[in-house]
Amino acid sequence: MKLGIVGLPNVGKSTLFNAITNAGAQSANYPFCTIEPNVGMVAVPDERLDVLAKMYDPDKYTPAVIEFVDIAGLVRGASKGEGLGNKFLSHIREVDAIVHVVRCFEDGEIVHVDGEIGPERDIETINLELIFSDIDLVDRKIDRSLKAAKGGDKTLASQADVLKRLKAHLEEGKSARSFVCDEEEREAFADVPLLSGKPIIYAANMSETDFAGGIEKNRYFHEVEEIAAAENSEVLPICARIEEEIAGMSPEDKLMFLEDMGLHQSGLDRLIQKSYSLLGLISYLTAGKQEVRAWTIEKGTKAPQAAGKIHSDFEKGFIRAEIIAFDDLVKCGSMTAAKEKGLVRSEGKEYVFQDGDVVLFRFNV
Repeated sequence: MKLGIVGLPNVGKSTLFNAITNAGAQSANYPFCTIEPNVGMVAVPDERLDVLAKMYDPDKYTPAVIEFVDIAGLVRGASKGEGLGNKFLSHIREVDAIVHVVRCFEDGEIVHVDGEIGPERDIETINLELIFSDIDLVDRKIDRSLKAAKGGDKTLASQADVLKRLKAHLEEGKSARSFVCDEEEREAFADVPLLSGKPIIYAANMSETDFAGGIEKNRYFHEVEEIAAAENSEVLPICARIEEEIAGMSPEDKLMFLEDMGLHQSGLDRLIQKSYSLLGLISYLTAGKQEVRAWTIEKGTKAPQAAGKIHSDFEKGFIRAEIIAFDDLVKCGSMTAAKEKGLVRSEGKEYVFQDGDVVLFRFNV
């Protein structure tokens, strides 16, 4: 999973990026890897893997990972090439979802790019740049469809009609996320990499005082909540400064710090949970002396395709999957004991994977 962190200048975007990538590396004992100066890999915390590691004492421990991209360079006019322009937009095209950091704190020493705090205006600034870029893409797609439809292909003509409706929707300043159409109509623009169609999490960045004192008192947060609700997006209250403070702490000190603030999870953990929920993702687990590992798949994935996450040969030569629910395995204490109790199931090609399934694939190539 690849998440792009965006936001206007001085909203806490880079502070949050630096904090969560560093914290994710340390808390999950996963080596932080800087692929580029603005990209970081973070392990997905999963207590189930820790339990399996104690059971199997594996040679290798491999959590699922999320790639965070700190996307810089946004200014008004990015869609027309201003600032980093096309580079900014191309980076967004590559991500699965957007984390849009919105400033919800007052600070006289940190100047807002527009002179005053205004979450609704800030969100609109970025959303409009994405929409303007999408209008250009849809325009080109309409031209191609109309030219191809001159031969009398009714399918292409109806495709162009859907695209025209989408363009009108975008020209009203509305994102592709909120465009209403059925699955068949959606095929008309399935190959168009719409930026404003990407799932989004609004990270409402508050001051330490506001975050600890009760987020319901922060009027800016409520602005962000209303916008997120209107477009079926997620919203995450967070304090980048707190995340920065706990980034270098040991797991024990971090837990104590969070408990003192009345928190049960770090912002990173909550962000990961919302990302999985937003994108409809779950994890299944493999376990043995060689390795314990988490594999991320979409909800509704069937057994052969789940096997294909490990290797394409597993999918091609799939025979069956031997599966046990994580909780059942833990209660039994071992796979052998679970088999004796009849809790290990043999599932075929139509089986739909569930979150927390512990699996051994049987295949033949």
